[in-house]
Amino acid sequence: MAELNRVFDIWDHYKEQFPDQVVVAGKVDGRWKTYNVASFMKNVDGFSRAFVNHGIKKNDKIAIMSNNRPEWNFCDFGMMQLGAAAVPLYPTLSSQDLLHILTDAEIKMVFVSDKELYEKVSKALQQRDLTLPIYSFDKVEGAVHWLDFLAEEGATTVVDIASYKEQVKNDDLLTLIYTSGTTGKPKGVCLSHRNLLSNVLDSQYLFPDAYKTALSFLPLSHIFERMVVYLYFSLGIPVYYAENMDTIIADVNDIKPSGFTTVPRVLEKVYDKIVAQGSSLKGIKRYIFFWALNLGHRFREPGENGMFYLLQLRIARKLVFKKWQEALGGNIVTLISGGAALQERLARVFWAAGIPVLEGYGLTETSPVIAVNGLNRGELKFGTVGKPLRSVEIKIAKDGEVLCKGSNVTVGYYNSKQATKETIDEHGYLHTGDIGELTPDGFLRITDRKKEMFKTAGGKYIAPQVLENKFMESTLIAQLMVVGENRRFPAALIVPAFEELKAWCRQRGIQWVSAEKMIQKKEVINKYQREVDRLNAGFGHWEQIKRFILLPAEWTIEAGELTPKLSMKRKVILEANEEKLDQLYQEEK
Repeated sequence: MAELNRVFDIWDHYKEQFPDQVVVAGKVDGRWKTYNVASFMKNVDGFSRAFVNHGIKKNDKIAIMSNNRPEWNFCDFGMMQLGAAAVPLYPTLSSQDLLHILTDAEIKMVFVSDKELYEKVSKALQQRDLTLPIYSFDKVEGAVHWLDFLAEEGATTVVDIASYKEQVKNDDLLTLIYTSGTTGKPKGVCLSHRNLLSNVLDSQYLFPDAYKTALSFLPLSHIFERMVVYLYFSLGIPVYYAENMDTIIADVNDIKPSGFTTVPRVLEKVYDKIVAQGSSLKGIKRYIFFWALNLGHRFREPGENGMFYLLQLRIARKLVFKKWQEALGGNIVTLISGGAALQERLARVFWAAGIPVLEGYGLTETSPVIAVNGLNRGELKFGTVGKPLRSVEIKIAKDGEVLCKGSNVTVGYYNSKQATKETIDEHGYLHTGDIGELTPDGFLRITDRKKEMFKTAGGKYIAPQVLENKFMESTLIAQLMVVGENRRFPAALIVPAFEELKAWCRQRGIQWVSAEKMIQKKEVINKYQREVDRLNAGFGHWEQIKRFILLPAEWTIEAGELTPKLSMKRKVILEANEEKLDQLYQEEK
């Protein structure tokens, strides 16, 4: 491959190696619209010319608030070729955070996907009497459509794009990504071409030649999906954007992808649905299903499974796991999981099913990957997030915090020297805020978030993530958060897996009324108490969950309880349930 110094250098290689292949595709009126490299670059160059004719210069910032679609890429690469920087905006941003980003980043123009987001940005701007040009990817009344933007008067002026590209350097700003802001105002993370290319080139080995097509549904607003899409492009892997989260299964069966990136919550839901279906089986079919499932939970790293186990696994794959593969299109080579901790038992069972899941770890500030598991012998260790990428150096601080240094690490936060100083030390190590350890064979294991660890009133330290990961093994639990800072003992807020709970109730002749009423029923509370008691085993007495509260609805991004990568906003959830928790701790045990 030709040397890559800027992210857009990918296309020189693509034009040479894959001239007629699909680069990217999106749904238009329910049908796939595909772009090869010629049509892709025609739109990218069209954006670059239009930006020049609208006065956009190097280092200017342009915001994109949109779902995943080819237009996102056209716009991104169009500004990138001029040295301008994309500022992705999550559609779920509050008006306050949206206005903060638009003003802090000195945004020159905004691109939105649809009418709803056009109105959201417009209303936010009106609150401060601000004016910004807003363009849309869908046709929206009041906004200029992207094709009209490309064709506006003056856009036909000759623009020497090559001369602009020559001015863009490896360390120039590529994108400004604002962190989700679980505490305080969002901070803009500065990432350069060098940062992203470090991750792209270091991660190429994860994708074997058999990896032919990718599905994308995690938001491009998050650096995880964005970097991986650049990675797909660098390898000539066509990218198909799912229409929306509700169409993923249909899209999977339509394009039969080699894989996709995901977050643990998606895999947990897939697993729980499969187990629920297995539980409804009768007789020998039910026995075979759970025999295969239990076998899968005992799967070991490649090369570590004995001959007798592999013989049993061949039978299990033929009788049970083949259906899992077919449900994901039948062509899965590998899935990549990030954004949160993946349950070890899930990783093992998906590998056993012939659906390898590679868990990785990183931050927006590290472009994002720091470490990741691989497909081959010696590259995978269950219960860890893998080995550091080749350009990344990791060390563990005295207090257990994971420190990271490398070409993937941000130079700092935009307009915030103090925040940069607090995060990156004088030796260039970024302080991740995560507690972890390196195994003797070089794998990184994350044990908790430094800021999320807490002390009980008795002075005992609690690592909530360890407990939460264990308790999420229950198919009856959809979401769970461990609490108890400065309290007498740890407790938990539990969101039941309501479909599984309904099935349990049906089996016992318990009439379902509503979620609100069911979580108050004695039989249901007793069932969850038995689950808590079972899952507490193995933890020290001071760590064990002593009390819990069942909640009637799942936490969501829209309600502000989850970040866009589905991590819990602990402060928000705690505040919403403060009264219930106060009552729980006041009651006698």
